[in-house]
Amino acid sequence: MPTYKAPVSDTLFVLKDVLGYERYANLPGFSDASPDVLEAILEEGAKLAENVMQPLNRVGDVEGCTRRDDGSVTTPKGFAEAYRQYCEGGWLGLSAPAEFGGQGLPYAVHSAVSEFMISANMALMMYPGLTQGAIAALVAHGSDAQKQTWLPKMIDGTWSGTMNLTEPHCGTDLGLLRTRAVPAGDGKYRISGQKIFISAGEHDMAENIVHLVLARIEGAPAGTKGISLFIVPKFILDGDGKPGKRNGVACGSIEEKMGIHGNATCVLNYDDAEGYLLGQENGGLKAMFVMMNEARLGVGLQGLSLSEVAYQNAAAYARERIQGRALSGPKAPDKPADPIIVHPDIRRSLMTMRAFNEAGRALVLWTALKSDVAHRSGDGKDRQAADDLLGLMTPIIKGVLTDRGFDHAVMAQQVFGGHGYIEEHGMSQFVRDARIAMIYEGANGIQALDLVGRKLAMNGGRAVQAFFKEVGDFCEEHRADDEMAPFTKALKKGLNDLQAATLWLMQNAMQKPDNAGAASTDYLHLFGLVALGYMWGLMANVARAKLADDDSGFSRNKLTTARFYMERLMPETGLRLARLSAGADSMMELEAEAF
Repeated sequence: MPTYKAPVSDTLFVLKDVLGYERYANLPGFSDASPDVLEAILEEGAKLAENVMQPLNRVGDVEGCTRRDDGSVTTPKGFAEAYRQYCEGGWLGLSAPAEFGGQGLPYAVHSAVSEFMISANMALMMYPGLTQGAIAALVAHGSDAQKQTWLPKMIDGTWSGTMNLTEPHCGTDLGLLRTRAVPAGDGKYRISGQKIFISAGEHDMAENIVHLVLARIEGAPAGTKGISLFIVPKFILDGDGKPGKRNGVACGSIEEKMGIHGNATCVLNYDDAEGYLLGQENGGLKAMFVMMNEARLGVGLQGLSLSEVAYQNAAAYARERIQGRALSGPKAPDKPADPIIVHPDIRRSLMTMRAFNEAGRALVLWTALKSDVAHRSGDGKDRQAADDLLGLMTPIIKGVLTDRGFDHAVMAQQVFGGHGYIEEHGMSQFVRDARIAMIYEGANGIQALDLVGRKLAMNGGRAVQAFFKEVGDFCEEHRADDEMAPFTKALKKGLNDLQAATLWLMQNAMQKPDNAGAASTDYLHLFGLVALGYMWGLMANVARAKLADDDSGFSRNKLTTARFYMERLMPETGLRLARLSAGADSMMELEAEAF
């Protein structure tokens, strides 16, 4: 059976030592999460993840959710109680506004704890995860009355939330959606249509479910300019603000999925359901993007989290499983064979996963701190700079971390050999669960197009130029430092490749748009390699300063892993540059009928 140990020490190292968590003490919420409090929060979150959430992960996979004849859905055994403990502990509202019952703590703290929870049980954590996204949309676009009505119960977990975008004929291209909204007077609308793939769309863990639904008001413009966003509760509130009569929304079926069986992914049928406009009429996509961008960062975190738990189990198995002898001679002469961790190819897999996980954690937390500055700083320039980088990194975190997260779940399964293919060892579940993260909240090809087609040129390229300067300045600062040379030279080479790729796009994409599309995925991953490499540069710089006083091996291991990343993974930037520079001709030349 799989096990999980939350990486509390590594998270604290990143936040406190590498990213300078205490420097943000002047921002709202940070004073309530001082370094000592931060450590206590992470320790308590780790206990909940390890002791409550993780033991239910396989239960959810085996049992799945059950739809009853009346459309109600029962979650796997133990899920409701675990959800209750999560909510009662205040975890759902960790970074939500205090004025509505949240704790108002930094988003970075929320992100750190969320990694632990998702590693332990991804399917279960999707229920509060969707609610947190809906909370963000309501905070950004809700009226004062809507905030007072819906937020307190969502933040304490009594009510949950969902996002409803996809329809049978309409996935990425939301301009095609057909769900309609008819004005009914008194600020109400009647919502009719069908939504599919709705995570946490129906369940037995909350008293009410607050659906945020994209629909088109009668007479609205065609395409995305005519989409509005509506609040559609499962139960209509009575005069006292409590759930009353059942609304016209029902679960028609639960999708039969490859993974995340513990989450109820529903077909929701809206039949003249009562709804309330959220934000401006025909401004639904803008309002929903608040939730979608939060969800994309959360999905990127899912990729990292599954890579981490898969790695932990692969490493444990590799230390215990004996098979063959080391090429350099027996390492366990008292046994009939050596543990497979002595074999270089097993080490290749383990080090690849480890190097990604530790840098990915740093990148997620670095980006989360940018979100905190963007939403909490009183300095306009600081907010703008942080928001620029947050927007730039969102498709990278979503696309790169989920692509690699799935790759690493498969890689960890391979370490187990044939046993990895057997369900009882749990590696199959990690592979199956990780697969969805590459697809939902915008498939990764869409993330790549968003990066190349929108984010690079936004505000005259201000965000990407700021990132180039930050990484370039770091390399220049340590250029004469021989101890840092193994890290900065490789990072600078990667940065040069990224800048060359960016210049190639500028010169070749405008006159031939297919060049941008053909280059986008390689560019996304090239950017990710450099961003992760920058995190390793920062971590290596701190680790080498702590090395002399650290007899635990932590700093030494950091430096070794950093060196592995620079030697073994960073050179891929040259491959990605060569690929994208080839252009789109051979990719697009065949006629469609030739396939």
